[in-house]
Amino acid sequence: MRLPSLSDFEITGKRLLIRQDLNVPMKDGRVTSQARIRAALPTLQYALAQGAQVIVMSHLGRPKEGVALADQPEVSLAPVAQVLEQLLGQEVALVDQYLDGLPATKAKIVLLENIRINVGEKANDAGLSRQLGALCDIFVMDAFGTAHRAQASTAGVAQYAPAVCVGPLLAAELSALSKALEQPKAPVVAIVGGSKVSTKLEVLEALSQKVDTLIVGGGIANTFIAAAGFDVGRSLHEPGLIEAAKRIRTRVQVPEVIDVVVSDQLQADARAVVKPVEAVTDADMILDLGPQTMAALLPMIQGAATIIWNGPLGVFEFEAFAGGTRTLTEAIAASPAFSLAGGGDTLAAIDAFGAADQISYISTGGGAFLEFVEGKTLPAIAALEARVAQDQLVIHSLEQE
Repeated sequence: MRLPSLSDFEITGKRLLIRQDLNVPMKDGRVTSQARIRAALPTLQYALAQGAQVIVMSHLGRPKEGVALADQPEVSLAPVAQVLEQLLGQEVALVDQYLDGLPATKAKIVLLENIRINVGEKANDAGLSRQLGALCDIFVMDAFGTAHRAQASTAGVAQYAPAVCVGPLLAAELSALSKALEQPKAPVVAIVGGSKVSTKLEVLEALSQKVDTLIVGGGIANTFIAAAGFDVGRSLHEPGLIEAAKRIRTRVQVPEVIDVVVSDQLQADARAVVKPVEAVTDADMILDLGPQTMAALLPMIQGAATIIWNGPLGVFEFEAFAGGTRTLTEAIAASPAFSLAGGGDTLAAIDAFGAADQISYISTGGGAFLEFVEGKTLPAIAALEARVAQDQLVIHSLEQE
């Protein structure tokens, strides 16, 4: 079903309630990465240029529902409002009391305080959804990063807002994901890293049916190494999923690990040692893929037409174990292939190695990215589709009268 887009509406003078994903990393009360805020800017700038009254809602961190901001100030969106003001060059009014209507303000853009503080948000409460819908003329779902959540601000509000549409950022996300997953240009290479197979088993299973080569890294790679019959020492891995790893190997090419970078401790100043995979001892922790392994992987990446990337290959936050992820990032950046990257750790690696401008599309979603890859229906998209279908049915009925 085609969902209406923001450009389908005349929005001058209209109240737009835009769900964005401004859940940015914070440290000591400061925003440490503006990536998600900057991704939202084109939508906000378009709406402002068209003369709309812009109302933005988002969450930040993991707030407790029903608990006052004074008792959990670390989840306030005040630092985000400050960054938005700087980037937009105009006042952003931060409002913490809004469910019964917005206070008068001269600001053309309003940022609602952390939406997840409201009781009923996570449960997709109908009452809260109705209150949110009453704030606007048009609800704009533009937060791909929360599209996998059936919550009042992502799904419920679509039932009660006067009109609904998809924002430019969400539309671009869905387009890029469809290009990479539904009709990709072959050969397709997927890279999946992370700490545990169990958290990404469905992703690995889904990709094994869609890609030509599946490269694994991080703790996931350790489980595959164990499945190949090698000792992984004290490395993070999941013995209970060794059979699953073997099963995936029968479906898709999973390149063998030749060498690894190990240490006896996980610390920034830990001594890193490169070892052939068969030489790993009981005392070792595998913390990165080795240079010979990366050299063998490079031709596969260079020869790909489509690259899907989620998760680093090692503990790249520590320089001693950053080599594999750095090499991978540089190879993808240099590739002419259509490259799609998603997930928080992946974005952090892209930023760390300065490759943001050389990746074809960087998804702002983490869980939503993974669920889309798995082939699941995203609840927020399903809610928009249901509302559009309902509106079309009403229009059809009126036309028959």
